Amino acid sequence: MKKVNSARNVFHMLQVSVLFASFLFAGAASAQLTATANHDHITVDFFYHGSTVSVRGVSDPDTDLIIKVTSDDGHQALHRKGKVGGILWMNVGELDVEHVPAVYFLHSTKNIEDILSREEMNKYVIGYPALEDHVKMNVPDEREKNKWFNELVKFNESSKVYATTTGKISLTQKGDEQNYYILTEWPYQAPPGKYTVTVYAVKDHKVVETATSRVAVEQVGMVKAFANMAKNNGAVYGIISIFAALGAGFGVGLIFGKGGGAH
Repeated sequence: MKKVNSARNVFHMLQVSVLFASFLFAGAASAQLTATANHDHITVDFFYHGSTVSVRGVSDPDTDLIIKVTSDDGHQALHRKGKVGGILWMNVGELDVEHVPAVYFLHSTKNIEDILSREEMNKYVIGYPALEDHVKMNVPDEREKNKWFNELVKFNESSKVYATTTGKISLTQKGDEQNYYILTEWPYQAPPGKYTVTVYAVKDHKVVETATSRVAVEQVGMVKAFANMAKNNGAVYGIISIFAALGAGFGVGLIFGKGGGAH
């Protein structure tokens, strides 16, 4: 009887060992994707005109990649224009947009519609159609929402805070790994704040793995001091702005005066 119990114990231990080994190998396979953002701390001073951000890492060679850089969801207001009296185009109200990021950059190895299902796009808010479903607007119907969302994207793209690219991610095979790299311009129009870089590994039209990194944009020095003053003490900031404008005008007048502008 003891031999039987001993054999059962050995068998159960073997089962546990096999399951544990399977778990370890599965964990190793799913931990393939990594993401690292260089220039992850961008400082904004008087000489700031934008920067660059590079994202690199390792992925499974059998996957496509999507890199999304975005800010947290927030609120934006659009001015609605319409004809007043059937003649003049004027602002006729504001359109509130909720759950919308101020910055939204999307880069992929292939066209997103070709490698990812619409369900997965909506789940991870990847692509403009998914972002349109994600945001909320105070409009009466979906046609109005589509119209104003397209205007929002057009405006943000012209402001260089929204962008999508395909095929700009560099891929290099190294053994059973795939190294990826992309260098992107960081526009000066992007406001200070914390941004999330998310890398999605895609296979069979599904996201099979994700990795994240962070990028912080922070005002420093006098820029930060003036920004805090404008926020917390508007009156003093207004007075300083007036004197600065007067000083600049006086300086320009002296320059043109010395150049013989008056006869």
